[in-house]
Amino acid sequence: MTKVKSKVWLAWSSGKDSAFALSELSKREDLEVAGLFTSVTAEFERVSMHSTRMTLLQQQAEALGLPLEIVLLPSPCSNEEYAKRMAKLLSKAKSAGISKMAFGDLYLDDVRAYRETMLAGTGLEPIFPLWKRPTRELANEMIRYGLKAVLTSVDPSKLDGAFVGREFGERLLADLPATVDPCGENGEFHTFVYAHPMFKFPIPIRRGAIVQRDGFFFADVIPEAG
Repeated sequence: MTKVKSKVWLAWSSGKDSAFALSELSKREDLEVAGLFTSVTAEFERVSMHSTRMTLLQQQAEALGLPLEIVLLPSPCSNEEYAKRMAKLLSKAKSAGISKMAFGDLYLDDVRAYRETMLAGTGLEPIFPLWKRPTRELANEMIRYGLKAVLTSVDPSKLDGAFVGREFGERLLADLPATVDPCGENGEFHTFVYAHPMFKFPIPIRRGAIVQRDGFFFADVIPEAG
């Protein structure tokens, strides 16, 4: 008798952690990743912090062959408004037969606690496929797996802004200061994934301008056809 798989939506940041979390979820015989969800700043049509253009976000979903739910957020967005819009997403997930929501968090207990509180009482179970994985080993595993990404934002209070726009790879890991987490879990940097073994096609991109805004360095990643 075929066991019914639990349907999962994955929080998709457009970066390496969520991309590798998808790979780990795909190995589980008890789960089916049925879709992705992402919050986007409506005014700029970009993923917050990663600064990924919404067009590129949609190309990632197309490359994976997965439906994408986009939660549009105002700028600025109060905690109350964020909770209200996420509640609508969670209600939609339940209506679609989703029973679990997956997140690519690594080890920040406060972030995990927030996710768990957000889902408490909804009937949706939070799962964390990368939780407590040693980040040096995890970063190297991502690279060996064939995941390709570029650093789209850097917090200069934690990492030299010159790292923005660089390729996430072995050379980058070798150059990172010892104080910086290899996966950027403390907010040192964020990434955009343009190639992945589960993608049906790589996403052609070019690197645009590097700007400093709101205390961060951002490297614009532009669709090659754009």
